[in-house]
Amino acid sequence: MDPLKGGAVPDLELLLSGLVFPESPRWHDGRLWLADWGAEEVVAVDTEGISEVVAKVASFPFSIDWLPDGRLLAVSARARRLLRREPDGRFVDHAELSELSSWPWNEIVVDGRGNIYLNNIGFDFPGGDFAPGLVALVSPDGTVRQVADGVAFPNGMAVTPDNSTLIVAESYANRLTAFDIAADGTLSNRRLWAALGDGVPDGICLDAEGAAWYADVPHQRCVRVRQGGEVCQVIELDRGCFACMLGGSDGRSLFIVANRWAGSAAAAMSEPGQSGRVVVAQAPAPGAGWP
Repeated sequence: MDPLKGGAVPDLELLLSGLVFPESPRWHDGRLWLADWGAEEVVAVDTEGISEVVAKVASFPFSIDWLPDGRLLAVSARARRLLRREPDGRFVDHAELSELSSWPWNEIVVDGRGNIYLNNIGFDFPGGDFAPGLVALVSPDGTVRQVADGVAFPNGMAVTPDNSTLIVAESYANRLTAFDIAADGTLSNRRLWAALGDGVPDGICLDAEGAAWYADVPHQRCVRVRQGGEVCQVIELDRGCFACMLGGSDGRSLFIVANRWAGSAAAAMSEPGQSGRVVVAQAPAPGAGWP
């Protein structure tokens, strides 16, 4: 049985398998990078499927992005810190996050001006009673402050190419929410960017036509939507889609990280044969913005 179902996209390619729990894909320096939460590894893979473990991050979960100078950042949910990888390979503290929240920290995006946006789930997931989460800003000068609250399970984030808008996936509200970004990184003018019906957005990315792709774990799909909620394209898999990223030589390769999901991370990581994988589809428009 073919492990991939094409949906509206007929050609899907398996790029990498044998991952424990892949998340946070990023196209960087000619390769796809991802966080394998289960193995606590940062993995980079080229378009031929040749991969290497670039770093170890002792945290579950963790997410990655880069400073403008090329140094790797990792959000450590376990340590409640933002870590920075130095040229010698060591991770050092970049920002302390525990003063804002002791709950798990989740996703990260660095915009074109070096502003770092991080979000916090707001409750003990899974198993804890729901409470809204927040978005924090780490400014280029190192200042850490909260810039948004009341977010219903904040997940993937993306910044538009002109650095003017932050879009946040609210998984528990079935929507993408937008904020205006001021010159100092402050967020304002919170508004609905797209209502997603029964869609449960996880990781997201933007394309050059102004549309967004979002990954959906329970519905095992990736969906391309326009501002306002118009659905343009759907890609279906046989397992949960956790995040997606546009990249490749022309920016039109949509990399999807997927894993079987039975309602808990422990169940996902106990899957025989390590069911996490990266699949690739060709998208109608190249990636844009950040990450």
